[in-house]
Amino acid sequence: MPRPARTTAAPPATAAPPATAAPPATAARTATRPVRRVRAALAAPFAPRALAALLHALVAPVLALPGAVLVLVGLGVGAVLSWTALGPWLLALTVRGALALGDLQRTLAGRLSGEPVEAAGRRSAPGVFGWRRALLGDRAGWRAVAAALLAPFTTLPPLLAVTLGYVYGVLALAHPVLRHWNYFTVHDRDGTVRHVGLLIHGVEFDSWPRWTVVVAAGALLVLLAPRLVRWAGAPHRLLLRALLGPSAADARIRTLEETRAHAVEDAAATLRRIERDLHDGTQARLVGLGMQLTLIRELLTRDADRDRLLATVTHAQDNATRAIADLRHLVRGIHPPALDEGLETALATLAADAPLPVALRARISHRPSPALESIAYFCAAELLANAVKHSGAAEAAVEVCGDDRALRLSVRDDGRGGAVIGAGSGLTGLLGRIRTVDGTLTCDSPPGGPTVAVVHLPYPTAYEAHPAG
Repeated sequence: MPRPARTTAAPPATAAPPATAAPPATAARTATRPVRRVRAALAAPFAPRALAALLHALVAPVLALPGAVLVLVGLGVGAVLSWTALGPWLLALTVRGALALGDLQRTLAGRLSGEPVEAAGRRSAPGVFGWRRALLGDRAGWRAVAAALLAPFTTLPPLLAVTLGYVYGVLALAHPVLRHWNYFTVHDRDGTVRHVGLLIHGVEFDSWPRWTVVVAAGALLVLLAPRLVRWAGAPHRLLLRALLGPSAADARIRTLEETRAHAVEDAAATLRRIERDLHDGTQARLVGLGMQLTLIRELLTRDADRDRLLATVTHAQDNATRAIADLRHLVRGIHPPALDEGLETALATLAADAPLPVALRARISHRPSPALESIAYFCAAELLANAVKHSGAAEAAVEVCGDDRALRLSVRDDGRGGAVIGAGSGLTGLLGRIRTVDGTLTCDSPPGGPTVAVVHLPYPTAYEAHPAG
């Protein structure tokens, strides 16, 4: 029997999924993002950070009010007894108590509000009388006294914000339930008696749907409570930084000490690197070259085979070429020769040699000093190297602009992000090198990218920039 012919039905045109349909996993993640945001917003008032700020707003006035009273009493009694031998000692003890109170306030602010305040430098002297003289003559001590006297005024706004946001917000949110117990009695003219839970300008909010307005206001106050507390606590944090932190002169001295130490360490590390490279690379090749020249001399004196002599000469030439290349590489690490033609040329060479596409944009109206050019070049090289090694970037962009006041370098890459200054990365070393010339480094690198690092290098006041070109 003949085998029947096989027929295949064509699938309907609507069976194929559209080409632009998103994968199910991606669509699910996209759909859950608004849900996560809503959950985060609802949980924000009771997050650990918000609760810590709430605790700080409650504890700070408890310390500030009694502390201000004790400091004020100590100053008054010490001033009255200043003509006696007891007065200076009482004033010194008052200053010491203000310093201790300031240390406690700084600790609480750092642990609860998440904004630590560095301690100011303090004077010290040996002996009991030296201790008293150091306290009475210490500017940090008298700044702590001023902070203790002003703290009650700056700790009250956060407490009011807590009362408004959390207390009144929760009460308004629970008004439909609390109105059955929290009410006052109203006697009308017709003799009827009513229980009113909330009355504002003659309008009662106890019946549906009026109490929904109260509930909505309460929910809004609770949701805004963390921001209210933080905004209200800004004057107190500013007071702590201004009076209990290091002064501008102390901060400048500390910065100079740190940059000087870093400059010394950087110079020592550079010298060790040069010594190591010379010893392990160039010196070894030159020693080998000397031994090969000695061997060539012996071969010539003994009329050795021509092929063996040529092979030895070729080997010596190869060692000489490698030694010259090592020296060039070593010199390039100290001062790139391209910098002699200007920063724009050096960055163009760096971008051309990078293993990923780099777009360069340069606008330098006044050429900076060689030191600033060298720092900017090595910063760009380090940032591009980080983009290649750690971020997995596919492309990068370098922008440099300079006028007669400062030089600004920006390096952007499309990598995975997550770079943080001070997290053990090369950015910490860059920051130390930049601070030696009073420069700044900022890095904006959210998870998922992009990463944008900006280096700002101010020109010295005594430096007179020359037009580029």
